[in-house]
Amino acid sequence: MKNLTKLALTVLAFFAVTAVAQEKGHLNVRTIVQKEEVTVNETGETERRLVDAKTVVPGDDLVYTITFQNISEETAENVVITNPISESLTYVKGSAFGPGAVIEFSVDGGENFAAPDALMIAANDGERPAEAEDFTHVRWTMQNDIESGAQGLARFRARLN
Repeated sequence: MKNLTKLALTVLAFFAVTAVAQEKGHLNVRTIVQKEEVTVNETGETERRLVDAKTVVPGDDLVYTITFQNISEETAENVVITNPISESLTYVKGSAFGPGAVIEFSVDGGENFAAPDALMIAANDGERPAEAEDFTHVRWTMQNDIESGAQGLARFRARLN
């Protein structure tokens, strides 16, 4: 099971990100998956650091870091980066980060995106507000063009079910 999970995470890491500008050859986009390692140093203080997610078990929080760089001589306009959240993961509420980006989520497999408080889920008695475990995708829409050579990052956490 651990090897299968590791393989699935590796495949997901390579194919998770799409970017409009990447299709035009403007962006080099890379996704890495890490987990947080917590240790206690010799003075008794807790230290946290990100390490490769070589082995993961249910309950582990994984950190997805998407880095991008405009490798074109042209400015990349209307950059949108979308990352699916695997069914084996649950998004960690409030963890998405991306300087200069509007962050939105999908609960319908990436068909529609909105802010978390605007998402609704069909329920037996009508609709209910979406919760973090309902999210299927996270999307970062850059508010500024990405100049030649410029780079940035986007990040989120998800818990392995």
